Amino acid sequence: MLRQIEGSRAVAEAVAACRPEVISAYPISPQTHIVEQLSTLVRLGALGACQFVNVESEFAAMSVTIGASATGSRAYTATASQGLLFMAEAVHNAAGLGLPIVMTVANRAIGAPINIWNDHSDAMSQRDAGWVQLYARTVQEAADLHVQAFRLAEEVSLPVMVCLDGFVLTHCYEPVDVPDRERVAAFLPDFRPRQVLDPDHPVSIGAMVGPEAFTEVRYLAHVAHLRTLEVVPRVAAEFAALFGRDSGGLLHPYRCDDATTVVVALGSVLGTLADTVDELRHGGVRAGVLGVTSYRPFPFAAVRAALRTADRVVVIDRALAPGTGGILAADVRTALTGVPVPVSTVVAGLGGRSITRSSLGAMLLHAERDELEPLSFLDLDVARVDRELARTASPKGRW
Repeated sequence: MLRQIEGSRAVAEAVAACRPEVISAYPISPQTHIVEQLSTLVRLGALGACQFVNVESEFAAMSVTIGASATGSRAYTATASQGLLFMAEAVHNAAGLGLPIVMTVANRAIGAPINIWNDHSDAMSQRDAGWVQLYARTVQEAADLHVQAFRLAEEVSLPVMVCLDGFVLTHCYEPVDVPDRERVAAFLPDFRPRQVLDPDHPVSIGAMVGPEAFTEVRYLAHVAHLRTLEVVPRVAAEFAALFGRDSGGLLHPYRCDDATTVVVALGSVLGTLADTVDELRHGGVRAGVLGVTSYRPFPFAAVRAALRTADRVVVIDRALAPGTGGILAADVRTALTGVPVPVSTVVAGLGGRSITRSSLGAMLLHAERDELEPLSFLDLDVARVDRELARTASPKGRW
């Protein structure tokens, strides 16, 4: 049943339908509405015996979910931006222990300078922590991905991070068919942990590993992620069969079959890109869009197959690696190793700057004429940058 609902509440209700047993979180914008709603549901008894654990920091929130998961509970948390960085040590521990925790990251820029608006800098900073990372295009997909995330995490015994654009998706209202508890119960079985800390049967997990075995441990983590690439599309297909809609999976191509220029991106900008491509098609420009849902593990083979017939590829990066350039673009270039398709990186939307159809359309026309630089910044205020560069170059302009 479609309801006009805020993105955060849709996510909270989807998580609630998954029957978590322990929720621990520390509020930080733009994640706060999600855990506020979940805390209300727990207080009202709508989640049965689920415990909501109030903590003093994001590090504590992840530590609580690690303890809960290790003792056999279905565990969930949420965070954003500096909150994700604060829990970074525990984020790596959760993956290293193979704990099937699900965490929402309401994507937000990282300071300094302080910025509470959306880009992908936070999740990208943890891209190699060992978590599965899934990126939502819409509020509907954000709700659906959480249901799939619990199933995926528990099947492959890895933590899963569901990323949705802060404010753009968390605070917007859309018609959403929030997954109902009956069908979620049919899709997601009760949690049966692979490892449990039990005083009656004592074991150690996460113990010290020396140089003689540490490489093998990391290799096994790599193998687990490679196997996950096979599970993600199957879980998405089973979800579609039960719920009747296409959410999740590895990739979402749009009008790519005959495209000469294909744009690759993550998250909510994919809707704007699809509209832009439709407009360009009316003008005779054969453009297409490739949305990446599973960013970690990265589906190299699938991306290569989807892009190999294009004349050129443009990657929209909503995070910047200073001194290097695009982050998503680096993975796309790796996927296309040996394929003679040029890849351009366009950094866009940093700190919540709007990414408009007009700007995207102009950029894609430049790409079609092979006028794009290998690295460019969408809507960069060149005059402002030049003034600042001139000021800092002067001895009087330095601190």
